[in-house]
Amino acid sequence: MPPRALTPSGIILVDKPAGPTSFAIVAAVRRRTGARTGHAGTLDPFATGLLLLLSGASTRLQPRFVGLDKRYETDVDLTFRTSTGDREGEMVEEHDPPTAVEVEARLAELRGPVDLPIPAASAVKIGGERAYKLHRQGIVVEMPMRTMHVHELRLDGYDAGIARLDLRVSSGTYIRAIADALGGHCRSLRRTDIGPFSVAEADPELLISPEDALARLG
Repeated sequence: MPPRALTPSGIILVDKPAGPTSFAIVAAVRRRTGARTGHAGTLDPFATGLLLLLSGASTRLQPRFVGLDKRYETDVDLTFRTSTGDREGEMVEEHDPPTAVEVEARLAELRGPVDLPIPAASAVKIGGERAYKLHRQGIVVEMPMRTMHVHELRLDGYDAGIARLDLRVSSGTYIRAIADALGGHCRSLRRTDIGPFSVAEADPELLISPEDALARLG
């Protein structure tokens, strides 16, 4: 098979819908352009929002983009936890929802650097195997802890046990882990920003030049 083309080269911003995997989105762009295509961070299938894709020769710039802060909006159901931290997992703990005062107190403990276990349904390797594959096989493993940095965490609304949150976090932070730490799970999850790039400007047909993209990073 001949190597993938190095052109067109640039950055593509895509607003991922719920359902397909991030890799399916990458593959679709690759088929359309014929160019080598990579990503600067994936989203879970149930999640929506911004994917930053690198096309052609710009794939070599991936290290410049994978470590950027990210902003999310999520609805967290605080009436029960799930095995995956999202709506696709099995219920593992049901309880009465906390009061608004209790929610604010829990949020205060999650701002700044916080050590949380990585969700079981993640791509982290455990003993050489992806954690999500072990989870699907029903194999229970102790997930490693990770220091996640929550730069901003705002409660935008709370009603009937559902907390609407707006977060800006470091790369490598799992919103599902934060939802689980709050005592619930993500009902919805949307990524709105990656560094200086916004989902509002997403257009799979638009190619941002590598020079313009790098200039935004300062």
